[in-house]
Amino acid sequence: MREGEGRTDTAPGEETTGPSAGSRNRWTRFLPLAVLLALLAAGYAAGLQRYVSLDALADRRAGLQAYVAAHTLLSGAIFAGIYVLAVAASFPAASLFTITGGFLFGWLGGGLVTSVSATIGATIIFLAARTAFSSVLRRRAGGAIHRLAGGFERDAFSYLLALRLAPIFPFFVINVAPAFFRVSLFDYVVATYLGILPGTFAYAYLGEGLDSVLVSAAKAGRSVTLSDIVTPEITIAFVALAVVALIPMLVRRFRSR
Repeated sequence: MREGEGRTDTAPGEETTGPSAGSRNRWTRFLPLAVLLALLAAGYAAGLQRYVSLDALADRRAGLQAYVAAHTLLSGAIFAGIYVLAVAASFPAASLFTITGGFLFGWLGGGLVTSVSATIGATIIFLAARTAFSSVLRRRAGGAIHRLAGGFERDAFSYLLALRLAPIFPFFVINVAPAFFRVSLFDYVVATYLGILPGTFAYAYLGEGLDSVLVSAAKAGRSVTLSDIVTPEITIAFVALAVVALIPMLVRRFRSR
């Protein structure tokens, strides 16, 4: 048989590529994000939002404290798993979860568990969003977006650290926004973990002293809100930390000019 005779373009068992395969690949990249959105919808459908409040914590505080005292490691693992899923699915209760962690496990244990869990959950949603949308945005973005992306990528660590330190923007927004740019996974994870540490331990410390607040509110016959615990001074302190985190980036910009 002459060379090349009887050959086909594809090897036996190899799938052919074409428009249908490309279409499948395009839709597959949205699968992780779709799973997270499904988890969020399922949580709301199950009414979990009714259990994520200081009033619900006040009603169940004695039982929760007893369970944690009897099963410390197991309850810590359960809490960490719930926290990871809540952050990954963007359930809007990060501050309350952190306060609850301090209430259940103390400021040190609660701070450690929540900081690691929050970082893992944020990384999951970051990777899901980057897989789904980053290439699309890159193809369709205009010059202004490209310039913004370039600036963000050059100082990604400083930008992320400052955004994490200042609780000005919703946690979900900061989790997803870097996915639209070429921010490395290493920079994202490290900046996220370091950036949330001050706020995490501050809220966990507030949670450790929450029991007396809940008892006082119950005696007064009123509900407890986050404003009873988180003062404006704490928010100002976080903003000041964010400004300090931006100083190295500003110094580099000044020297380069």
